[in-house]
Amino acid sequence: MSETPPDRLSSNPNSPYYDEAILMRGVGVRFNGQEKTNVDEYCVSEGWVKLVAGKALDRQGNPMTIRLKGVVEPFFQKEEQG
Repeated sequence: MSETPPDRLSSNPNSPYYDEAILMRGVGVRFNGQEKTNVDEYCVSEGWVKLVAGKALDRQGNPMTIRLKGVVEPFFQKEEQG
């Protein structure tokens, strides 16, 4: 695996950008200089994050999200197991 997280990543298993191996390694996200713990999906090249909005659910039972634009900086929280 590379030392930089992917350009786009989602924690939703139904998303085409979901990658369990990368998520198991632990990915953190800094958005506009602040570390966020409620990120559902991010895209570095387009400059946005989707944040989970509390405990609210949509009709399909998925968490409600808010999409915000800004500077996105993903990073690995754990070192790679070798």
